[in-house]
Amino acid sequence: MAFGFPRAMKFLALILLVPVLAFAAPKEIPLWPRGAPGEKGNIGPEKDMTKATDNLIAGRPVIRLGNVSEPTMTIYPTAKPGPAVVVFPGGGYTILAMDLEGTEVCEWLNSIGVTAVLLKYRVPKRENMERYAPPLQDAQRALGMVRQRAKELRIDDSKIGVLGFSAGAHLGAALAAQSTKRTYDPIDAADQLNCRPDFLLLIYPGGLVPKDKNELASEIQVTSNSPPAFIVMAQDDPVRPENALLYALAMKKAGAPCELHIYPKGGHGYGLRKSKDPVTTWPTLATAWLQSQTSP
Repeated sequence: MAFGFPRAMKFLALILLVPVLAFAAPKEIPLWPRGAPGEKGNIGPEKDMTKATDNLIAGRPVIRLGNVSEPTMTIYPTAKPGPAVVVFPGGGYTILAMDLEGTEVCEWLNSIGVTAVLLKYRVPKRENMERYAPPLQDAQRALGMVRQRAKELRIDDSKIGVLGFSAGAHLGAALAAQSTKRTYDPIDAADQLNCRPDFLLLIYPGGLVPKDKNELASEIQVTSNSPPAFIVMAQDDPVRPENALLYALAMKKAGAPCELHIYPKGGHGYGLRKSKDPVTTWPTLATAWLQSQTSP
């Protein structure tokens, strides 16, 4: 078939446009149209709290976002329909490691064909509230909103999981345990939808087991209905591998599916960034596990 020059140029432009449409730019969406529950706007402006003395991870700095009072979710779409994973960065419920455990993770999920949603939840701890209480509201709200947009985003609404790091892993486990009832007054149709994750990836989880105890925290309940979980931790993690071990043991006792990987070395807070320690190969195992959970 022969094309005249103008027609050929239009055809070429159409071809070039297809990948742009298929891989749309990430879109940030506010969680609460009239402001988050109980927010007073008195914690100061949202900003990167990183100091020059803070540790580098794999030779690179980390964005430590603080003073978050306007939570959002940012959608990283993929070209093909399929599962989605909502990413909960860690930071001890004080800050959010937004690149190390957020944007970098969403880009990796996209690379393996998974739609990613980055949750920017409220930090730091609010006065007279459990440190995880406002983040749990944000997480419940986000899961409902993702399910509400499943058709629009070409997501399988029965395959929406959570990937959390450190405190974000605690938040994921708390969400899985407390998904039958919203912890805030519902505001729209998204709050009527199921906010239970269909699967969990808990990477170097913290806070599942209180300090100096050997039992799960009261807000982390495990039952036979708990979502399947993939857990990674290093034996030398200062946050204590008991967090991973006891959660996995509770899953076993409840008869809920769980895959646990304990590495001898690796510490804490490495995200996806490679080091000499084998623990940083966890994404390869996680990819295989995700495929087993989300394949037709």
